[in-house]
Amino acid sequence: MPTNLLLLLLFGVRVLAICPPMCTCSRGHRAVDCSARGLAILPDSLQHNIHFLNLSHNRLQDLDGLLNHFDHLRTLDISYNHLHHLPVGLPRALWDIRASGNYIRQLEKNNTAYHWNLQNLDLSHNLLERVVLINNTLSNLQSLNLSHNKFWTVPTNMPYNLEMVDLSHNYLLQILPDSLDRLPKLSRFYLHANRFTSLSNGVFSRLDGLQLLTLGDNPWACEDEENINHLLTWMQQTPAKILGCPCYTRPTCGEAHLATRRTWHSAAFTEPPLGGDAHHPGHRAPMQVVTSGYLSKSAQLNVGQYPSTVNTSGPGEQVLIVVGGFLTSTPDSLSTQSSTTIRTRSTKKVLPGSAHSTSHQIHICSFETTILSLLCTAVILCAC
Repeated sequence: MPTNLLLLLLFGVRVLAICPPMCTCSRGHRAVDCSARGLAILPDSLQHNIHFLNLSHNRLQDLDGLLNHFDHLRTLDISYNHLHHLPVGLPRALWDIRASGNYIRQLEKNNTAYHWNLQNLDLSHNLLERVVLINNTLSNLQSLNLSHNKFWTVPTNMPYNLEMVDLSHNYLLQILPDSLDRLPKLSRFYLHANRFTSLSNGVFSRLDGLQLLTLGDNPWACEDEENINHLLTWMQQTPAKILGCPCYTRPTCGEAHLATRRTWHSAAFTEPPLGGDAHHPGHRAPMQVVTSGYLSKSAQLNVGQYPSTVNTSGPGEQVLIVVGGFLTSTPDSLSTQSSTTIRTRSTKKVLPGSAHSTSHQIHICSFETTILSLLCTAVILCAC
């Protein structure tokens, strides 16, 4: 009897020790929340069969080899700590890794080489400049968030089952040819708030499953028609919805089934519809939110950079718009004319009344000169 009592007491102590005192546990102690506790080391007494572990908003700097024995762990949240790399030896059973808000500079292929079960990977708000992904090992990865990092080019060799990729708020300048050709299931692609000026021809043509693409808040070189026209043509033909259309005043384009009139312009930021009202040139349309949390601060603060319509015309005619204080004409449909030609023609059309006024003044001056000449001749004859 004393032996049984002792075993019972020991078992009771073990049960009480399953949940670390600085954490909260639920779901039979298999969901453990240790977030925002000021932790610098991994808590003791974590049960080996936990399914969910939240270590976010702490001061953790190194978790290498400390989590590999949690064979049943499905979700790991290590966001907003002081990590400089993704921990080595993470459990292979993981479905969801959340590691945003750290100081991770690169992702090596060995960091994710054995995560066949991984479905979601969030590495946003880090210092990433390059990632090496092996699409054969990440065969179940569906969501990849790399926003708010320091990428200059879109990562290549991304896992082929991806459905969502967020690369917004980086320094992206280009997408290498063929780097998106093996992503047939990609439906949501976020590329807004980068540094794109143009994109190579056919870069999105193999994304058969694309439903949503964001391109706003990029410095598109709309005056360089030779390099931008193929992108604008693709946007007219794609069934996908595009938010922040390059070189258009409309915030949304694409969706080939929609027959809408679009006006081409060269504003630096293109996502909010800030074009003036056609019937009231002095009135600006109200700000519209494109997506929740998507409208850039720069777009809101640079209202003066957007064009405002000052005159409208019928089909096939040109529309005059104001860009940075200058009048330019824009074709109702895309053309192959150079921007210099367009501006030259608009200069001839802008102020026809001025030319008439000038010729009238010249005519008056000529008449006055003739009268003076006759008077001078009369005076000379009288003197003689």
